Amino acid sequence: MAPARSLDNTVRLTDTCVNNFPFSAIEASFCDMTAMTRTDTSQAEAFLEAAYARLIEGGVDAVKVAPLAEALTLTRTAFYWHFKDRESLLEALLARWEAKNTGNLIAQAEAFAETINEAILNLFDAWLLPDIFDARFDFAIRNWALSDAAVKAKVQANDALRIDALTAMFARFGYDALAAETRARAIYYTQIGYISMMVVETRAVRLQRMPSYVETYSGRALKEAEWTRFLARHST
Repeated sequence: MAPARSLDNTVRLTDTCVNNFPFSAIEASFCDMTAMTRTDTSQAEAFLEAAYARLIEGGVDAVKVAPLAEALTLTRTAFYWHFKDRESLLEALLARWEAKNTGNLIAQAEAFAETINEAILNLFDAWLLPDIFDARFDFAIRNWALSDAAVKAKVQANDALRIDALTAMFARFGYDALAAETRARAIYYTQIGYISMMVVETRAVRLQRMPSYVETYSGRALKEAEWTRFLARHST
């Protein structure tokens, strides 16, 4: 029989982890936590990324601790080292969505532009580049909001922030308050409609329609130079 090991003997436990041969479930848990102190950020991000993927694929009910840990070949102990509970993971998902989709959309609306049409085209960057605005993420969060009042309130608050940013964008170029808000809502509701209706169109088709969208939203003719600059940053 192997000699008993004292759990107070940290050196021996550390050696156990190094040798990759935990003696007991408690020691295995210690090894998990030892590894986590070395890879704290990367493991937390891995759980968050896995949760994101499950949210996109199966909705919020698919985001559960045990399957996430199993998929990552980690223990639930590893999960609870980084997150207090499932709710804290869900809160982190919401924070990621706010930072990426709302934060980036506002940044695009506030980006430098010489004309309103260029400002709208800055916004359109987000519709073409998922690294800026993740439409699938927005769809999943909105679906989640249908069954969770707190998430619904969060979505509504973010919608308001986005519309305010778009309204301010139009106001910068001389539109009166009512016109600025109305045009902002037209842009925003159209894009959310695309997302909610799960519209599928090729990149070529969307680019073909964009000049008409720009002119519809701004009420001003799109200049060839404005469109050429936009296409240049989406040529690959």
